[in-house]
Amino acid sequence: MGEFSVFHWLVVLAIVLLLFGGRKIPEVMKGLGEGIRNFKDGMAGASHPPQTTAPPPAPAPVEKTVVEEEKKV
Repeated sequence: MGEFSVFHWLVVLAIVLLLFGGRKIPEVMKGLGEGIRNFKDGMAGASHPPQTTAPPPAPAPVEKTVVEEEKKV
């Protein structure tokens, strides 16, 4: 009575499909995966101090060339 057979798992799968439908299951699994990932990141962040990174440097301004200025004249 305490063991699950293949038939039990098929019944559970059929109920899940009826409740959520075939289109909702990937969304639910994606949300579950993101939740687990956030939990793991949170647990890792609790034991290690957060690392700060500097933003990337801004690109250098582009100067107009003489050819561009002559075209405008």
